[in-house]
Amino acid sequence: MTSYTDYTTGAPVADTKAPAGPVHERWDTRRFEAKLVNPANRRKHTVIVVGTGLAGGSAGATLAEQGYHVVQFCYQDSPRRAHSIAAQGGINAAKNYRNDGDSIHRLFYDTVKGGDFRARESNVHRLAQISVEIIDQCVAQGVPFAREYGGLLDTRSFGGVQVSRTFYARGQTGQQLLLGAYQALSRQIAAGNVEMHPRTEMLDLIVVDGRARGIVARDLITGKISTYFADAVVLASGGYGNVFYLSTNAMNSNATAIWRAHRRGAYFANPCFTQIHPTCIPRTGDHQSKLTLMSESLRNDGRIWVPKAKGDTRPPAQIPEDERDYYLERIYPSFGNLVPRDIASRAAKNVCDEGRGVGPGGQGVYLDFADAIRRMGRKAVEAKYGNLFDMYQRITDEDPYEVPMRIYPAVHYTMGGLWVDYDLQTTIPGLFAIGEANFSDHGANRLGASALMQGLADGYFVLPATLNDYLGRNPKLDEVTDGHPAVREALTETEQRIERLLSVDGDRTPDSFHREIGELMWEFCGMARTDSGLRKALERIPQIREEFWRRIKVPGTGEEFNQSLEKANRVVDYLELAELMCLDALHRTESCGGHFREESQTPDGEAARKDDEFSYAAAWEFTGTGEAPVLHKEDLVFEYVHPTQRSYA
Repeated sequence: MTSYTDYTTGAPVADTKAPAGPVHERWDTRRFEAKLVNPANRRKHTVIVVGTGLAGGSAGATLAEQGYHVVQFCYQDSPRRAHSIAAQGGINAAKNYRNDGDSIHRLFYDTVKGGDFRARESNVHRLAQISVEIIDQCVAQGVPFAREYGGLLDTRSFGGVQVSRTFYARGQTGQQLLLGAYQALSRQIAAGNVEMHPRTEMLDLIVVDGRARGIVARDLITGKISTYFADAVVLASGGYGNVFYLSTNAMNSNATAIWRAHRRGAYFANPCFTQIHPTCIPRTGDHQSKLTLMSESLRNDGRIWVPKAKGDTRPPAQIPEDERDYYLERIYPSFGNLVPRDIASRAAKNVCDEGRGVGPGGQGVYLDFADAIRRMGRKAVEAKYGNLFDMYQRITDEDPYEVPMRIYPAVHYTMGGLWVDYDLQTTIPGLFAIGEANFSDHGANRLGASALMQGLADGYFVLPATLNDYLGRNPKLDEVTDGHPAVREALTETEQRIERLLSVDGDRTPDSFHREIGELMWEFCGMARTDSGLRKALERIPQIREEFWRRIKVPGTGEEFNQSLEKANRVVDYLELAELMCLDALHRTESCGGHFREESQTPDGEAARKDDEFSYAAAWEFTGTGEAPVLHKEDLVFEYVHPTQRSYA
């Protein structure tokens, strides 16, 4: 067997679907050139959608409204419990309500720059263009966006920009936007156009004659394994941040759907691009399974600081103003507390590494609202951030109106995912990936409030047009049945994997392995990465995998509700994914965005890109467990936003 690090470079991969011509005309051109399917013919087609978050919920509802028969899956008991419901902060759109200099072009520019020039211009411009339509769509659905006294929609700023383009809902924005998509989805369920399967998890992809034609899924209540067939499959199953165990994601969020598709031939792009979010309540011990995210919007009015002196453990109220280091305002005066997440996270790590972190273990920095309360009054601060302050107080038993919050970076979002072209189609024809499940729109770092924008853009506006095109060009696919060899193979593999997990009967829980992988990844493929650290991780992962198959303990059977089995199944995928993430981070010897190689930094400690070597998306092809994958490069071309050293000073 070849060493995993001895990867080969295969043929380049290219996005052939994005039209040529001026960037602001490409999406209109693509929509016009796309084939249409007439309403009567749409009723003849079935589409599988896996996931019901903002991307999946909006896609399922919109495709069903168009007339397609949608078969949709989520592992939650209800589609409205998808992870998107936890997003607190807001959604970006270039409406320029504040008349502060925003525009579609500026949102496009900010996103390409914020992603450290590792995104596609075509995709990013489309996202910026559609962003204005999303707000109209959501208002029409009744989403209760926050409004000013005069009735206009209210906005605020998120990191990495100097304009207020982030629309938000009172309470939690993700929750309100998801309810908007959910009610549209519920209408289609009631009309019989969406066949919803809750508590059901996809375990494999069915590929027939080179096309995605269905999935293998397990009923999480009964344990029954079934096959489902369709003319196209859409994965909207979110990102893979939970490979780190501790993250801001819901605990059941996982990578199985996209990883199993990867094993069937879909390329996986830029897996090492992971966003670390600098606004989390620091962990308080080993028992913690999920890190609680406080919204980045807090950085609009809260000021970040640490003591100037190392080891200063005085309560914050006893530290005078001239002994405080408002380090973001000091290092980045133009942006201050509103620098992008990757930069804010590294800056927090640096001051903690210097011994100036606060709270237990010195793993926090202060987010202080004293100035804002003096400036605006407590009532105004309550109106803007009250829900977040309440949550913080419940978790920490500290009153953030009186004492500064303690925050720290934590894994939050993954910019990598299945490689897709401009149509959101993977390298497997008929398999589409949308939202956080794909890789394309953010580059090496995501600007805050852009995840909601991308999920809804993909589901409401992009996929409906591009899926029409695919089905219009492939109108009559042969019927697939359980008797087909490809179906039997996928079913057998799934059943054998489950049997194997149940039969080991070892002495370690799936959680213990998951935690071990997570700690390894945080240490060696987290906020700072080195050649030697990544090689250590790559040496250790196969050892953990070998131990896993010797010692895993999954009680019960496969024919019942069995959460240990669910977790063990996911850990199998995390082990392979972690390996690819480390290899991707090892091969990319530059720093960019959320990928920071200590060997590649400026004299000021900022990320130093190597544009001449790494201006490409890395799309990896699976060859076998533990076997060296094949790297396919997609060259990134910048015609409008020319790469420069990112400056937020």
